Amino acid sequence: MGTILIRTLLLYILMLVAFRIMGKREIGQLNVVDLVINIMVAELAVTSIEDPSKHLIDSIIPIALLLFVQFLIAYLSMKLPAFRHIIEGQPTAIIKQGQVDEQAMRKQRYNFDDLLTQLREQGVQQLDDVDYAVLEPTGNLSVIEKSGGSLIQPTMIYPVIIDGMIQHRHLRYFNKSESWLKEQLQKEGLDDIEKIAYCAIDQKKRLHIDIKDEQE
Repeated sequence: MGTILIRTLLLYILMLVAFRIMGKREIGQLNVVDLVINIMVAELAVTSIEDPSKHLIDSIIPIALLLFVQFLIAYLSMKLPAFRHIIEGQPTAIIKQGQVDEQAMRKQRYNFDDLLTQLREQGVQQLDDVDYAVLEPTGNLSVIEKSGGSLIQPTMIYPVIIDGMIQHRHLRYFNKSESWLKEQLQKEGLDDIEKIAYCAIDQKKRLHIDIKDEQE
């Protein structure tokens, strides 16, 4: 019994350190990779506690390996947007300007029950009250409601540059080209796209720009 208690305490401390190192995302914000790694790490810890005959190092080494894999994927995701899109997926607009995109829902294997449930969770009772709804890679639904019958329309912002990489699909949404984007950036005194951490465009064609940290 003493061995089990000691192993449980040691693994509890190890798990606390491991999950603290892995970051502070809430469970509902975990992407697929994070979720799989978390489940595997927890399973390794439980197996080690249930089988005292198994040497503790046999669990610590796989846990350390999984943490390394998580760090590596996080680093590559930060440096390579294309890799991040493959691993984490991309946001999908389920509702655009009040119209449900059923084709997008089918691609995500997402049904109306899912949509209505997530709308209710955000306090939205009527589908007609929604102007935009975006299904995030984490499975959360981001909602922008209509403006209660006023003439002022809500503003949907689309990123056109992330980590120095142009997001062409969002430019196409506004029927804008890469040359148009570069021209707008030049007006702001920005010639090097790679130095831009984030640039988004709203429905009024206004740019919202954040420059990369010079110390990075």
